[in-house]
Amino acid sequence: MDLNTVLEVRDGRRRDTWRPGDAWLGGGTYLFSEPQPHLRRLIDLSRTGWEPLEVTAAGDLEIAATCTVAALSRFPKPQHWTAAPLFEQCCRAFLASWKIWNMATFGGNLCNSLPAGPMISLAAGLDGVCLLRAQTGALREVPVERFVTGAGRNVLHPGELLRSVTLPARSLRARTAFRQASLYGLGRSGVLVIGTLDPVDGTVVITVSASTVRPIRLAFPVPPNAAAVREAVEYGIEPGEYVDDIHGLPAWRRHMTFRYAEEIRRELTEEDGR
Repeated sequence: MDLNTVLEVRDGRRRDTWRPGDAWLGGGTYLFSEPQPHLRRLIDLSRTGWEPLEVTAAGDLEIAATCTVAALSRFPKPQHWTAAPLFEQCCRAFLASWKIWNMATFGGNLCNSLPAGPMISLAAGLDGVCLLRAQTGALREVPVERFVTGAGRNVLHPGELLRSVTLPARSLRARTAFRQASLYGLGRSGVLVIGTLDPVDGTVVITVSASTVRPIRLAFPVPPNAAAVREAVEYGIEPGEYVDDIHGLPAWRRHMTFRYAEEIRRELTEEDGR
């Protein structure tokens, strides 16, 4: 898609005054996928030189906003990361071509804030924290579950940049479970549910996304029974928070959310799976 209203592409390393019509350019897989008549200038982040993935001294994983899906998939996960399978499961939930994998960025998926964004699901499911940078250089941290506020909506202020997302070491050692459904064999996720079992205190967290307009985390301090999970889904998700679009009716999304939440509960809390 030619963006014929764009008059200038600026280097993202420069500090320029943010103005109406500006947009951050990461991989461009969304920006160049459809007309953007409101844009006048692109601020290109490709030359920032941010390390795509870095394990901190505390054992956390810092993922740069410019990290591509392909880089995230290829990154060697340490053996003690029990949650490692979740990375590939969420990458595969894109159902995208290798060309998209090599251009689409982790940060772009979060900032688009679409319900089916699998990087949102991954980051929210593993207690991710966003690092946001204002035009003044001021930094603030926001948990991923609060970063996305609705379908296509988030907490970013004009000109504010998502610099990175940090996944804590404790979450990387969690036992995980994953369920995803689409109406089509190669369709967009209509439901994506992730479960985690904390390695320290045994807390179970079920994170619902794709079926809802924003990621919703349901936490259980002790291993829940079926009734507890059903009640949490029933009252933790408002009827209006289920997505209604061509990829699935709210009633179907709601039904599959209940089903997958219970399957995950069994997988994480009952050794025999029953």
